[in-house]
Amino acid sequence: MTDASAEPAPLRDVVQRGLWFEEFEQGVRYLHRPGRTVTEADNVLFTTLTMNPQPLHLDAAWSAEQPFGQRLVNSMFTLSTLVGQSVGQLTQGTLVANLGFGAVAFPHPVFVGDTLYGETVVESKRESASRPGQGVVVVAHTARNQHGEVVATASRTMLVWLREAGERLPTAGSAGRNEAEASG
Repeated sequence: MTDASAEPAPLRDVVQRGLWFEEFEQGVRYLHRPGRTVTEADNVLFTTLTMNPQPLHLDAAWSAEQPFGQRLVNSMFTLSTLVGQSVGQLTQGTLVANLGFGAVAFPHPVFVGDTLYGETVVESKRESASRPGQGVVVVAHTARNQHGEVVATASRTMLVWLREAGERLPTAGSAGRNEAEASG
């Protein structure tokens, strides 16, 4: 039997986050799951939101007469999805800023109905000389379709928090908590 009047033990909070600078490991391939199946709505919405009138993304009849015989998924959607897939595992709440992208390539087309799977390999990392508490991490992102074909690659340079500095920051979504909750 339990004592119904007993106070329940306080809960310990665990906040989902990405990796601190110290946790990024060179020579490790981070697989980002689940995959993301691309829909027609994704392609049309992303293409029109970004004001891209390219008929290869929007005009099924015209695209049928082109070399691939169908519409292509907007390559910027493919790149954005690849980077987005990495956030929960690598940078959620630990990223200071993206510093740049390089060597972006789309070696195989993406079509509506394809499923994208992302992966990331850490190429290098170093503590920032000009920004104490932060480090520069360079990664190589790769997206594959459901057949394992590489559909996108990109190099990305980002600024991330070192653990000690990052742990002093408020966590995302903590705005509005009162001091008792925050200290409790």
